[in-house]
Amino acid sequence: MAKGVQQMLRIEPRVQGVTAELITLYSQLQPSTLGHLTDFGFLRGIQPLFRPIRLLGNAVTVRIPHLDSTAIRHALQQVMPGDVIVVDMSGDDFRACWGEFRTYVAMKKEVAGVVISGCATDVKVIRALNFPVFATGTSALTTRSLDMEGEVNTPISVCGVTVQPGDLIIGDDDGVFAIHPDHAQILGEKALAKQQQEELNRIKYGYDLIQPYPLPEI
Repeated sequence: MAKGVQQMLRIEPRVQGVTAELITLYSQLQPSTLGHLTDFGFLRGIQPLFRPIRLLGNAVTVRIPHLDSTAIRHALQQVMPGDVIVVDMSGDDFRACWGEFRTYVAMKKEVAGVVISGCATDVKVIRALNFPVFATGTSALTTRSLDMEGEVNTPISVCGVTVQPGDLIIGDDDGVFAIHPDHAQILGEKALAKQQQEELNRIKYGYDLIQPYPLPEI
């Protein structure tokens, strides 16, 4: 490796932006309810690798330059239980930066899941492990660990949305939202009120057995 190349890896400290109170609130919510209230934060084009699926946690952000996914290894060294690794692949939609063995590491560290603005691979294994992965697609062509360049816990761009370290990430069968913690409480309370009203409407129409997620007593 040429002298100075390692300096192109920018590794910032992990940010705990999501509180336990926000996790409790958003564990009751569906992303589709948020989508009735705001356009901001929806990661357009990101799809679940399998269904049914559920994801909720604190963002650890990663930016990689197409071929070199070394920064993901550094992110996996930082993560804490309940974190969501969010990867900006700098526009590369051909290579997969996430697969079977990174999933094993993530599960051992109790990572909540992964969101990738690019591809994943080893779909059959990841599905069997039931580890939540959201991506724009799948690919047999992969990235490499070259120790050249990348960033961890810096602001990144995923499908036109700026994702900050410590953002709240919520996803299910319908897609993913990234929400800044400063805005999450008010938005979450409005979404919960909407879901409570929807539950009353289900009862009214005789469909009260259909509950996408458990709701608190009204």
